[in-house]
Amino acid sequence: MQSAPASATPAKPGFFDRERTIAKPGFNRWLVPPAALAIHLCIGMAYGFSVFWLPLSHAIGITTSVECAKDLGFFAQMFATDCDWKISTLGWMYTLFFVLLGSSAALWGGWLEKSGPRKAGIVAAFCWCGGLVISALGVHLHQIWMLWLGSGVIGGIGLGLGYISPVSTLIKWFPDRRGMATGMAIMGFGGGAMIGAPLANKLMTHFATPTSVGVMETFLALAAIYFVFMMAGALGYRVPADSWKPAGWTPPVKTKKSMITDNHVHLEVAWKTRQFWLLWGVLCLNVTAGIGIIGMASPMLQEVFGGKLIGLDIAFNDLTMEQKTAIAAVAAGFTGLLSLFNIGGRFFWASLSDKLGRKLTYTIFFLLGLALYAAIPSTAQAGSLALFVAFFCIILSMYGGGFATIPAYLADMFGTRFVGAIHGRLLTAWAAAGIFGPVLVNYIREYQLDHGVARADAYTITMYILSGLLVLGFVCNWLVNEVDEVHHMTAEQHAEEKKIADDTHLHFGADMSALAVEASHSWKVTLAWMAVGIPLAWGVWMTVQKTIILFK
Repeated sequence: MQSAPASATPAKPGFFDRERTIAKPGFNRWLVPPAALAIHLCIGMAYGFSVFWLPLSHAIGITTSVECAKDLGFFAQMFATDCDWKISTLGWMYTLFFVLLGSSAALWGGWLEKSGPRKAGIVAAFCWCGGLVISALGVHLHQIWMLWLGSGVIGGIGLGLGYISPVSTLIKWFPDRRGMATGMAIMGFGGGAMIGAPLANKLMTHFATPTSVGVMETFLALAAIYFVFMMAGALGYRVPADSWKPAGWTPPVKTKKSMITDNHVHLEVAWKTRQFWLLWGVLCLNVTAGIGIIGMASPMLQEVFGGKLIGLDIAFNDLTMEQKTAIAAVAAGFTGLLSLFNIGGRFFWASLSDKLGRKLTYTIFFLLGLALYAAIPSTAQAGSLALFVAFFCIILSMYGGGFATIPAYLADMFGTRFVGAIHGRLLTAWAAAGIFGPVLVNYIREYQLDHGVARADAYTITMYILSGLLVLGFVCNWLVNEVDEVHHMTAEQHAEEKKIADDTHLHFGADMSALAVEASHSWKVTLAWMAVGIPLAWGVWMTVQKTIILFK
């Protein structure tokens, strides 16, 4: 009998394994951001889902909504097939989106770090697009619970995995420009609605018939389009070898005041540190205030300025239906303008944080935001539309910038080894803010109106309360300091984690020095950026067209 060889050849890694995504020598790192954008531009449609509410609210009646019987209970309405859904019922999708985004990112962030971004991106594609297919079936069968389950729960899981899948990868590819790298990807999430919403409107118009509002067919079409883009993005992901660094770049010399660590903190240690929870508070408070602004921007503009938006000195309550329709069009342009600043702010502020530092950038967010939030009631009372619009635009740029800067902040504090998973757990702050912000704003407004406060003044107290949240955020950010070295992983622990992640790089051999040489791949880079840049440019143009109405 022959004995087995003393050392068997290691099994070849599977196509979806992390080891197969390690970049080969000469790989151009500028191919990775378009892959991330391809996924983020698709899942970012979560922001634009409101375009479906009105058509779905008369899916049975087609031209008008068919109300359910007064005595029909909540659970009975979930299964009723002979009456239309209320917009408030459909709106629960938003809550599910962002609660599931935060919770799934927290639950599976550790798995993502071990399995790699390719596998996570593919799962995200199946969840997000599969959720749309289930929702399409729910529209066909007129079962609201299928929309909640499909896009809300399953799609929400896809949101979470798709959102964090490129974070640690981009940070490792761009150690010299961490903020800019994450800003590029997370900019796509903000821009997804700019492409998806007008595209969905055109598709619904195309598919609408005398017996259908066209939503089911639109869901299926979007699922097919998004699946192609998301799979291309997931398969385009590559991770650098551990020894890789940009050609000609040397890490900056660490100073005593620097908060950027060269070491790594384990996921299970990081979330127990004081710094993690301070940053959790920083993100939660910034997002709570920002979501509150987003939720009130359009109605606040209309109710505060009323007829002045169309050249008439008439209060909102005294406008005719035709005049209210006209100012609603102006408000839609305002919302589009805010979207542009939300997206641009993600790239601008995150890139600027590479120069200023993350802590100083967030200090600007909170102090400048405090001044702007507190000043908005005064601009409204003075009737200064230009200042009102300008203040909102700056605030929305910092709201987007906060999302894009936080991954780099985490990498500075906890190292890059588990930054994707740590970011995933921190996104529970977004889930919490998604509940706090709208509830806080909507209930305060209703309370004001119920007690006889004029519509034009109903937002004043709200703005001051949101300003108070920013003060608390400033305090949290001010208290952030460097993570104590006792929490850093030892060299042995780091080596063991790499082994668990199957990050051995055996198929490259021992010498990794060639990986520092970056090939141009100019045609590949050009094609990759065109694939995401053309749809994004189209979305921006569609938004600009709406925005022009604001300035007419």
